[in-house]
Amino acid sequence: MKRKICVVTGTRAEYGLLYWLMKEIVADNALELQLIVTGMHLSPEFGLTYKEIEKEFTITKKIEMLLSSDTSIGISKSMGLAQISFSEAYEELRPDIVVVLGDRYEIFSAAIAAMIACIPIAHLHGGEITVGAFDESIRHSITKMANLHFTATEEYRHRVIQLGEHPNRVYNVGGIGIENIKRLKLLTKDAFEKSISFKLNKKNIIVTFHPVTLENSAAKGQFQELLNALNELQDTNIIFTKANSDTDGRIINQMIDEYVLANKNKSIAFTSLGQLRYLSALQYVDAVVGNSSSGLLEAPSLKIGTINIGDRQTGRLKASSVIDCKSDSKSILNAFEELYSAVFQQKLKTVSNPYGDGNASLKVKDILKSVILNEIVKKQFYDLEIIC
Repeated sequence: MKRKICVVTGTRAEYGLLYWLMKEIVADNALELQLIVTGMHLSPEFGLTYKEIEKEFTITKKIEMLLSSDTSIGISKSMGLAQISFSEAYEELRPDIVVVLGDRYEIFSAAIAAMIACIPIAHLHGGEITVGAFDESIRHSITKMANLHFTATEEYRHRVIQLGEHPNRVYNVGGIGIENIKRLKLLTKDAFEKSISFKLNKKNIIVTFHPVTLENSAAKGQFQELLNALNELQDTNIIFTKANSDTDGRIINQMIDEYVLANKNKSIAFTSLGQLRYLSALQYVDAVVGNSSSGLLEAPSLKIGTINIGDRQTGRLKASSVIDCKSDSKSILNAFEELYSAVFQQKLKTVSNPYGDGNASLKVKDILKSVILNEIVKKQFYDLEIIC
């Protein structure tokens, strides 16, 4: 009998990270992929990205959960609705393992429903720190519910063990997103420009800015500071990718639309570029600007800079290609000055990505296939030796 591996995805970015793992599962005759799609994938506001997934995979279940609100109350209600629906889906599908990635609130709902149903959980990208977002607490909570852990670095592996997880169940496989860079055939410059109906300039940047969820009502002010800085740039075209469904995400997206409407000659915005166009864009831009994890996880592998604004990613390992700055326009403009300096441009040529070599999916698939599941859901807290 095939082992049933149930993969859950709720966002465009997460799907891109899971893509090759799902391909490996489908290609293995001993495994059966069950794919649950939820969250932003099913929302017209966020591009109905489930349609892109259907071009590659058979979706087993669609779980509607997003309410028409990005307030804290709306998100909490969405999480409750999601947990009810996931519990029903697991009862029907009877997966052997549920695979989740990261720290999103919809993934928390998927994990807690699986835990209560006594279904083993495999968690990817645990052990990381993001001081500026409530994702931090969600990520560590999922770690405590999970039974198998696949981390992106050895440091993160040690942190998962520090949370009380047994070392025998914590695997450092590297960052899973790097694989897309190695395995996708990225677009040429001409093909990329045609695909987005937009011509690149002498200088180009891609901007993704998400709300800093632990700072109440800060999104509008912080993003305005970024826009003020962008107005000072010369000969620079800007590709915006819109914010996700976190609290106040709609405010940022509205500001993007207004900016692009007033600056059509130099800017364009997308709800979702998709992995192929996004990674192709990274070949031809000078930097990833904002606070997206892709600036830390993927951009270094393409030898481009990252301007990492504010606290959202504070605590994560960063390559030497990452420039940290505060969220005021002066600090952002100073970061751009550093980005285009001769010293920094020379540094980019030899930058090393701390998140591995891009072979994570096969490693994860082999462990999911071979791990013994008998009584794996019974966990004991692993105490580190206390040194007095």
